[in-house]
Formats: sequence, C-alpha cells, structure tokens
Amino acid sequence: MNKWKQMTMAAVLSFTALGSVFAGTGTHSVYAAANAVPSYEVKFIVKPEAVLTSNGQVQEDVIEKLGLNSSPQAIGVAYYDTDQLELNEQGWDVRFRKKEDKNNYELTYKKRYPIINGDIDAALSLANKEEFDASDDNYEAEIDWGYGKQTLSFSNTKKVSTNTAGTQLPSEQESLDLLLDKLPGKLEKWSSKGWGEEKLSQSRVYGPLTFYRYEGNWEGQELTLEVWPIRNSKGTGTENLIEVSFKTDDQEIATQLRSELMNTLDENGWLLPVDGLKTQLILERY
Repeated sequence: MNKWKQMTMAAVLSFTALGSVFAGTGTHSVYAAANAVPSYEVKFIVKPEAVLTSNGQVQEDVIEKLGLNSSPQAIGVAYYDTDQLELNEQGWDVRFRKKEDKNNYELTYKKRYPIINGDIDAALSLANKEEFDASDDNYEAEIDWGYGKQTLSFSNTKKVSTNTAGTQLPSEQESLDLLLDKLPGKLEKWSSKGWGEEKLSQSRVYGPLTFYRYEGNWEGQELTLEVWPIRNSKGTGTENLIEVSFKTDDQEIATQLRSELMNTLDENGWLLPVDGLKTQLILERY
C-alpha cells in the first residue's frame, strides 16, 4: 500500500471512530460541560429568647462559646419581586444590599433548586440542563444545608460604587433601575426573551430592613451569627430570626462540623429544629 493510500485509510478510520462517539449520543453530550462543583453553607436557626439579652444584644456566653466578636456589622437589605412573586415562583430571588463599612452596593441574582431526598447530583444535573454548569464563572454554586433540608443555589453578585455612608439604600426606583441595568442574561431570558426584564420592571420593594452580623471563629472555621428583625405576621412590630452559619468548599468538613455545631447549639438550649425561611418571610410580610 502506497503512502497516499495509508493516509487515506487512517483518515477514514479516524472519521469512523469519531462517528461512533457521536452515534446515539448527539453532539451536545460530547461537548456538554460538567456539573458545577458547589461550596457549602451550613446554617441553623436559634431561639431569640435564649441567645439575646433584653435589649436585643447577643448574650456574652453565646459570644464566648461561638468565638464571636462582640461588635456586629450592620447590613441594609431589600428584595424585589412582583406583587404575585413571579420571580420567586420560578426559583429566582433578587436582592439589593449595603454593608455599613463598604463603599458599594451589592446586587445579587440567585436561582434556587430544591434538593430532593439528599440527591445533590440530580439537582446539579437539572441545573446543568438549564445552563448552570461548571463552565459558567459568573455564578457561584452553593448548597444551603439547614436543619432538615438542602437547597442548591447559583448566585450572581455585582457591585456598584457609592458614596452613601452606613446601610442606607437608594430609593425604590433607583435601586430597581440599578438592578435592571445589571440584569444577567440567564434571568433576562429565563422563560422567554425579555421575561426577566419585564418581571423585574414590574417589581416592587420587599423591605427594606437592617440586620446585624456577628463574625467569629469556631473550631478553626469562620462562623457568623445574624440577627434579622423581620416584620411580624400581624404587621404590628418585628420579631427576630437568628441564624448561625459557616461556609466551606469541603463536603467532609461541612458534614463533620455540621454535626458538631448542631450538638453545640442543642446542648446549650439554643437550637430551633426548623429550617430558615428569612427570604420567604420577607416576601410574605412586606
């Protein structure tokens, strides 16, 4: 066989092998990106009456046992959705936030996926089909791991410089204009082209409110305790929702320290055996 025939035969064989890869699978499966690799945020709700003083400060023994700083950081926050909560119904939350010690606003667009029966891979695969995958570095994948359930989320956070001091947020319309200006493509075209822009344009503010974050170090892990004064169900005042949490990229650390933190909170009579619903409560009560 001459050299030309050998080259031709090699090309045919290569093409045939490639065809066998595509056959029955489709080109998309060959080039599809891998599932996203999430980090973990472990969070528990604690009893306000057990951890706060009469004037709303965190008790000294709680600060000591959880390794918290005694001075909290104040953070202003508001959410945006339509009157019918159409964004939330599709798993989207849109948040506007200002930390008292920062010179920028944080605009966050978050898509949530429920994790059913602990099947994280199924949630990641569903998200992948909807273009939230390992190739997208605009979104941070995270598993929120509470008392009884897990939720997968993908967050896109953008910052806008400001000279505003403290936790003061812009007016409702100014905030909405900024959120629309930074609207990410995935939300903009979620159900159809322009859907996200249309729904966000029709949105109103839920809030605003100011919550307080205590930061510290527990078992070598950065840990936070947040006090959220949320309007009560009757609209006559506020009630505190208090969340203790830590974040890690390591699933084993998340699993191990989750058990230790739960035991610590429970042994001291602080733990509330429920899952956190702060975003949902704000959307329901404001």
